[in-house]
Amino acid sequence: MPIFDVTFTLAMTTDLASQILDQLRQTSILEMIAVLFGVASVLLANRNHVALYPTGIVSTGIYIYIMTRPGVGLYAEALLNAYYLVMSVYGWIRWGQRQESESGMAISRNSGKDWLITVSIVAVAFVLLYTVLSRYTDSTVPFWDAVVASTAWAGMWLLARHKVENWILLNISNAIAIPLLVYKQIPFTALLTVFLFVVAVFGYFRWARLYRDAHRKQTLTH
Repeated sequence: MPIFDVTFTLAMTTDLASQILDQLRQTSILEMIAVLFGVASVLLANRNHVALYPTGIVSTGIYIYIMTRPGVGLYAEALLNAYYLVMSVYGWIRWGQRQESESGMAISRNSGKDWLITVSIVAVAFVLLYTVLSRYTDSTVPFWDAVVASTAWAGMWLLARHKVENWILLNISNAIAIPLLVYKQIPFTALLTVFLFVVAVFGYFRWARLYRDAHRKQTLTH
């Protein structure tokens, strides 16, 4: 590689790192609190523990405010967090009623019908969100904002129903959200999303193992 190209690449990388560090220094206490509760929620989700919901409610409640601030304008993300909040209440009640916390038997995999519903949620949510964002808001990223939100909507629905595949949908959303959040100068949340991506990868394999082990025991007892 020519020396000029190497120097240019290093300069660009250094400049980007400097910009991210500057943004991190300007991160508000409110965003930090939202991130900490978000981290707690996803770690508890990985452990299949019902406490993921109350911690998630705190995080999403704060993010609804953050995403609608002037200069951010990620309205689909704000709506997504409102949806998270509602689904967290639903999931908390559902898990509590069925005593599903940390139970591998509660976990299941998507059936053909579940996949049909999942794809339908993504498609319908995307069309609605993109239409509203592009026509009725000042969003500068309506397409990507709608993609992030619609895939996460489906993922959260699957999480509340204890489906292993919830991690797949949530990570599609996370992967797209990371550069979007950096672009919108919310770096601390972008770093959180990187963390969520990694945890979701481990979450998928952990839930798959819990499902396999629980149902193997069930088969052996019959």
